[in-house]
This record gives sequence, structure tokens and C-alpha cells, in this order.
Amino acid sequence: MDAKEARETGSQVAALVNGGRFGEAGDRLAPVLAARTPFRLLDLIGGALGQNCPSEAGRPFLEQIADGRTEGGWVVIAAALGRQMDADLPGAMALARRYILQADIWYATDILGERVPGPGLVRCFEPALACLAPWRADKNRWVRRTAGVAVHFWAKRAHGDPRLSAQARALLEFLDPLFSEKDPDAVKGVGWGLKTLGRYYPALTAEWLADGMAQRPHRALMLRKALTYLPADLRARVLESKA
Repeated sequence: MDAKEARETGSQVAALVNGGRFGEAGDRLAPVLAARTPFRLLDLIGGALGQNCPSEAGRPFLEQIADGRTEGGWVVIAAALGRQMDADLPGAMALARRYILQADIWYATDILGERVPGPGLVRCFEPALACLAPWRADKNRWVRRTAGVAVHFWAKRAHGDPRLSAQARALLEFLDPLFSEKDPDAVKGVGWGLKTLGRYYPALTAEWLADGMAQRPHRALMLRKALTYLPADLRARVLESKA
């Protein structure tokens, strides 16, 4: 399968779904999900599905895919939701959280995080950040993890652009309540976000880490990830503030 075939498959599946032929749509997609189809092609399939299926019409089919619990299925779902964000950001974010809970596994969490809330921060920063804010205190560890994954995606796309420094600073403050996270699965996601911010905005990240470090409880893994890409002088400054 190439990119053209992937888009055609997504459009064909969408046409079947719009016609209420969910069984046939599932049969069309099943071999793709059973094979080791590259994520980039699954993204194209999901994007075409999301573009051509109104969210309400397509939701039962997304539920059908989710019930299959395949790794590729989460990519298709996430890509479809990502395409629908411009029309309904809160709705897409809420569904992403729902599927994160249903999947209950790290790779689905990261797949969804990098395709829904992460791009949401890139495309419409303030509204997406507002949608994500409650996730920091969610009782589910995977939902809390996703907040960090979303920040990682934003930082990777921002790539150190100085015009986005204010947003980088806002994301550091956003992650502040999660710096004391105890669950290792959530710590890895939050630490991933801090690590990527540190790579592209090292001075801002070091300043944030050093500020109140001695009073801010945290797991060693969290700090280790946050320090990964900091230059030696900034890393030393953070560690000195911890003493």
C-alpha cells in the first residue's frame, strides 16, 4: 500500500460508514489493521475517514474499531479525531480521553496524545490548553501522562522558535502540578514533555526547574528526564538549586 492507496482506502471506508454499512467498512479495514501497516499510512486512512465522515455519523464506527483493540486501530481513530478538531475541539479532546481510558495501555495513550491534544496545542493553543487543564488531576494515570505527551508534541513542532517562548513558558507552568507525579507511567509522559522543552527551550526550562526546586517534591526519574538535553552549565544550576 502506498499513500494514494491509503487515502483511497480511507475514502472508501468513509463512504461505507456514511451509508450505514459498518460491517462492510470493518471488513475493508480489517486486513490493513491485521498487517504491519506503517503508521504514516494509517494516519492517511484515518485522516480521510475523519474528513469524509461527520463526527456523529462516524462515531459508531470508531467505537467498532476501538473494540478491536489493535495498535493500528488507535492510529486510525486518533487521525480521524485529529481531522475533526477544527470543527469541534472539545468534542475531539473528550473522545480522545475516552479512548485513552478504553485502551488502558501506554502505546495507545501516546498515539492519541500525539495526534489529538498535541496538534491541538499547535493549532489553537489557548483553547486546547483549557481542554487539557483538567487532565492533570485526572484519576487515570494514562490521562495524566497524555498531558506530558501533548507538551512533547508541541515542543517538537515549535523547535525552539523564539516567537513561541511565551507559550513554552506557559506549558512549563502548566506542567508544574504534574512535576510531583508519583505513578511511573505518568512520570514518563510528563518527563518526556519536559525533556523536549529542555531540548528546544533550555534556558526557560532550566529557570523553571531551578525555581523552587528544593521545595518541589519529585521522583528522580522525572528530574533525570527533564535534565536530559540541558547543557552542562544549566544542568549544574538546576542541581545546585536542589541542594
